[in-house]
Amino acid sequence: MPEVLLPFPRAWLEFPNPDDEGEVIRADLTWLTSSYTCIFGSGCRGIYATSPSVGCCTLGAHFAGKEDEARTAGFVAQLTPENWQFHPGRKVKKGDWIELDDEGERKTRTHEVDGEQGCVFANRPGFAGGAGCALHVLAGSLGVSHVETKPDVCWQLPLRRAFRTVERADETSYLEVTITEYERAGWGAGGHDFDWYCTANTEAHIAPSPVYLTHRAELIAMIGAGAYEELVQHCDEHVRSGSRLAIHPASLAAD
Repeated sequence: MPEVLLPFPRAWLEFPNPDDEGEVIRADLTWLTSSYTCIFGSGCRGIYATSPSVGCCTLGAHFAGKEDEARTAGFVAQLTPENWQFHPGRKVKKGDWIELDDEGERKTRTHEVDGEQGCVFANRPGFAGGAGCALHVLAGSLGVSHVETKPDVCWQLPLRRAFRTVERADETSYLEVTITEYERAGWGAGGHDFDWYCTANTEAHIAPSPVYLTHRAELIAMIGAGAYEELVQHCDEHVRSGSRLAIHPASLAAD
C-alpha cells in the first residue's frame, strides 16, 4: 500500500520528567504505540531509487557536536576490514570517514559504489562481515547497544527529539522535550523528494510489539530511565483505552 499521507490526528501526552523538575516530556503516543519496525534488508527500498541497497544511509550523518564526533571516533578506531567493507587497510584517519557539507558542517563521508551513493560505513549486500552500518555490526560483536557506537542522528532514527523552552504565564519556564516520529519533514525540504520513506509506510508497520518497547534503549538514552518507565505506563494505558488515536494510520492499514 502507499505511504500514509501526513498530517493525520495524533494523541499527545505531557508529563514532568521525574528525574528533572525543570523538564517536561511531550510524547507522541500515536507514534510510540505504532507497529513500526526498520525493514532494512527486508523490503526497504532506500530513500532514493538510485541507491536501494543503503536504505536511509545515502546522505551520511551530521554530528550533533564535538562530543558526538569524539565518541563515534572511538568506535571507528575499533573497526577492522572484517566488519567494515571500506576500511582503508591501515590506521584510520579522519579523512577516511569525515567530510564537510556545503555549509561547512562536519558529517560522515559519502562515496559511490556501483552507481549507488551511500555513507562510507554502509556495508553493501554480500559483504561477508554483514550488510548495513559497520558501526551497528561492531556493536553486535562488542555486545553493546548501537546507541553507543553510532552518531546520534543515526541511532535516534526513527525517533525524533526536539527541545523548546516554554514560558509560563507566571514568568517561570521549563524545557519541553518532544519525542515523535522522524517523518519526512524531519529531513528538511529535501525529505519531500525521497522516492520512498518508511515511517508512515504500511510495509514497515509489521512489528508484533510497539515502538515504545522495541526502541527501549534509544528512548532511555533520549529522556532518561525514570522518564522512560513513566512513559511505558502511559503508553500501556493508552493502548488499553482503545482510542482510535492510539493507532497510527500506517499500522491500522497494515493489519
